[in-house]
Parts: sequence; C-alpha cells; structure tokens
Amino acid sequence: MSSIQIPVSVLNLVPIRQGQGTKEAIDAMVELAQATEKMGFIRYWIAEHHNTPTLVSSATPILIKHTLENTDHIRVGSGGVMLPNHSPLVVAEQFGTMATIYPDRLDLGLGRAPGTDMLTARALRRSQTDSSVYTFPDDVESLLTYFAPEDRQSNVKAYPGVGTNIPIYILGSSTDSAYLAGKLGLPYAFASHFAPRYMEEAISIYRREFQPSEFLDAPYMIVCLNVIAAETDEEAAFEQTTMHQFFLNVVRGSQIPLSPPVKSMEGIWKPHEKEMALSMSSVTILGAKNSIREQLKSFQEKYHVDEIMAVTYIFDPDKQKRSYEILKQVVDGK
Repeated sequence: MSSIQIPVSVLNLVPIRQGQGTKEAIDAMVELAQATEKMGFIRYWIAEHHNTPTLVSSATPILIKHTLENTDHIRVGSGGVMLPNHSPLVVAEQFGTMATIYPDRLDLGLGRAPGTDMLTARALRRSQTDSSVYTFPDDVESLLTYFAPEDRQSNVKAYPGVGTNIPIYILGSSTDSAYLAGKLGLPYAFASHFAPRYMEEAISIYRREFQPSEFLDAPYMIVCLNVIAAETDEEAAFEQTTMHQFFLNVVRGSQIPLSPPVKSMEGIWKPHEKEMALSMSSVTILGAKNSIREQLKSFQEKYHVDEIMAVTYIFDPDKQKRSYEILKQVVDGK
C-alpha cells in the first residue's frame, strides 16, 4: 500500500472537556503530545487564545515549556504567538531561554491577530495607544534579528536568544500574511481548520511571492486542517458531532466545554448556524482509514502542500489518539 509521503504534525487549542477542569485539560495536552511523539509526528503546536473559559491556551510559552519537559524529541511550538499582544523582545527572551534548555526542539509560529475579542485585545495591548497590530512585519524582522548571530545584533539584544536561530513560521487565516511569508522567505502555515475561505488563494500568493532566503531555498507550505478518523465512516461521522458543537459555540459566542458526540445535530443548531459552522469546518478529513487515505490523496493532488497539521476535536481522549494514529498510518502507507 503506497504512502502519501507527507510530514504530519499536531495543533492543540487545549480545550476543556465537559465535566473536567483546567488541570485535566493541561494533563490531556501532555498525554496527547507523548502519544503523537511515539507515533512519529514531527511537531506539536499549541495555540494562543484569551478570555475563553473553554480553552486553556492563554499562556502559550508556559504550556510549550511544560510539553517540552514531558516529551523527548518531538518539536514543540506556538500555533501561534499572537504578536500584537507581546513585545518582540520578551518573546525572544522567553523562546531563547526555552531553546537554551531544549536545543533544536522549538518552533515559533507568529500570528498578527490578537486571538480574542477586541475588548480583551485592548486589555492585552502593550499600551492604550499601541498600534502593534499594524507593526507585525517589523516585529517579525525584530525577532529574526534577536535570534541571529552576534554580528547581526543591534544595541538591544535578547539574552538568552542571540544565536539560537529558532525557526520562525508565519501563520495566516487570510491572504495578508502570505505576502509577508513569501517576501521574507519563511515557511507559511495556513489556518484552514477554521478559516478555509482564502486557503487556495493564500497558497498561490505565498508560492508566487516567495523569495529564497537564508532560511529556505523554496516555499514550505503547511496547511492546518480538521481530521476525524475512526474505525468506520459511521463512527467518524458520530465523533464529528463534537466538532460541530465546538464550531456552533464559536458561531453563537457561547462558552460550553468540548462536548460528547450526539446522534444528530438536528434540533441543536438552526439552519443559519449550521451553514456557518459547516463553512468554518469545511476543510475536514473524515472517516475510516481508506476514506482518510482517499481524501488526503485528493487534497494533495490539488494543493501539493509540504506538511499537514491536524487538529482533532474528539471528546474521548483515547479515540482522539486513535484518530491521530490512523492518520499517521495512512501517510506511512500502513
């Protein structure tokens, strides 16, 4: 059985499951990292969200450090650090410190959105007159300099950080960051798992605008998508209702923990809510192993991406791990 020959990695928003609390969510984050490391996934990224009681991913660097110290070799990173919320120097010092403790295991994914609502974004801002959401390109350049060798530093340096050369990835959910990633010659990760509308255009822009750099000779395109894999197509469709409820919460702005699957979503969502939730999650690979294989093959024949990053909203942690296992078996041709 032929393999699809593509690296696979993991994104985790660290959701709280119904009936559990923040500590259990963090423990589940570590257990999933340990499991996917053993399966052979190459990286494990943790998101950044604020003022969201159903997600624990607010202090992302602390979660990254916790994951690093409880795993052995999988790369761990941010999906991403939302730069409008942070001073680039502080980010460089934090990640430089982690890279010193755990060399060659750290990734820094950078986003230009605040990762929250605008009221919370104002509370997170570096100052009340801050325009950091507009200085994203300059902030990325600053971080590249902070991690560069000593001879390329300016007067202000990140200690630790200098010379760590931590890989930087540009994240995007629209087309804006595709231009920046291409111009800087950096790898680009697109958030198709919740914002698929501009995926095809963003991939095209990034590849067209890409300029070879000291970091990359050619474009490196990561697409993050939803994966729900199970023993049968029917079981996968049942487990998918957890994801449907997750996106329904986003549509409604409600704060309900990750919920168990249900037999049917009918009566739970209204027609317009269903349309919006399905639109947000339209890039989903779903089903038993053969179905996953065919869908992934079709996706790759169309987009030829360099890496798939999977996010899997499944209520039962063991079934979530099994979903990742099936995905890895598919790409390995097993």
